[in-house]
Amino acid sequence: MKTSRVVFLLAIPLMLAAAPAQAETGDLKLRFEYGGEVLAPPAVNVNKDIEFCGKHGLKSEKLLINPDNKGLKNVIVYVYTGRGSSDLPKRDESQTHTLANENCRFNPHIVLAQSGDKLEVTNPDPVGHNANLSFIINRPENFTVPTGGSKAVELVEAEPAPIPVECNIHPWMKAHVVVLDHPFAAKSDENGELVIKGLPAGDELTFRVWVEAASGAIGEVSMDGKTVDLGRRNTFEVEIEPGLNDVGTVIIPAEALPAE
Repeated sequence: MKTSRVVFLLAIPLMLAAAPAQAETGDLKLRFEYGGEVLAPPAVNVNKDIEFCGKHGLKSEKLLINPDNKGLKNVIVYVYTGRGSSDLPKRDESQTHTLANENCRFNPHIVLAQSGDKLEVTNPDPVGHNANLSFIINRPENFTVPTGGSKAVELVEAEPAPIPVECNIHPWMKAHVVVLDHPFAAKSDENGELVIKGLPAGDELTFRVWVEAASGAIGEVSMDGKTVDLGRRNTFEVEIEPGLNDVGTVIIPAEALPAE
């Protein structure tokens, strides 16, 4: 019995030594703020199915500014790898994302997906809708979704930029779908905050910023109190360390985000 006990105890450290080490990861945190006077989103021109669509108080979602803290909602940040495929770790399982034609707006306004995922376009409204997805790499889609209906769209390949989605029946209805070949993307909440989780630590990664209201290059921003030029591709670099990497507040000047 004593011999067996000694052999068993000696085997434990040997087994632990053979176990593979887990790769370290880090999270990137940012907050986006509007660098100007707060602008209220304008009402949209509801000119179709007015009896139903006109009762929802619809506003433009192109530029959403929190009146309490100037936080910018729906700013997208993702790891930018150029137009080719990357060696970043992929999410193992595919996911299905719902894009609903709900109350005469697309819900959600921004969909973040990985290649291999599926987009389920639904219509819980009592009026018919249309979804026109202007894909660049994947096959463009343009279809009608009747009341209570749905249509599945396969997101086969990554796209080089956020893809616009429009309803040809109700022209104010707009959304965007982001399809990447990795899961490292996030969109800011109503306070302008976002976190990208599980980034590989020890690497300097390039991140791209996308704001719907920006018509082109954002240019210079204030990032944690320092002036940073995002260049023509709206990118910045961060060397990811294990744990939380808090970049702080990024203030985007008002002139870079023209109001409608």
